[in-house]
Amino acid sequence: MIIEYTGRQTIVTQKYKDQAGVGLRAIEKIVSGATSAKVILTVDKYRMIADVTVKQGSQSMVATCESTEMMAALREALATIEQQAVRQRQK
Repeated sequence: MIIEYTGRQTIVTQKYKDQAGVGLRAIEKIVSGATSAKVILTVDKYRMIADVTVKQGSQSMVATCESTEMMAALREALATIEQQAVRQRQK
């Protein structure tokens, strides 16, 4: 899986990359054929926003989560994507 990281008004540190990598590997096990993922981390005053998009063929799973800490927002977005992947697999 190809993972693209983007930081808006922030720097994407190795800690964030490691957290996203662990979560995306778990999602990749659930969804076979996931080709790419985009992780966008945004800071807006006191809000930390994490956008995660995973593409699988012509379908895509998207989650946007907001928190006061970036790690919490990233974990929540990855959990949302994982729930979407489980639902999609059950179809």
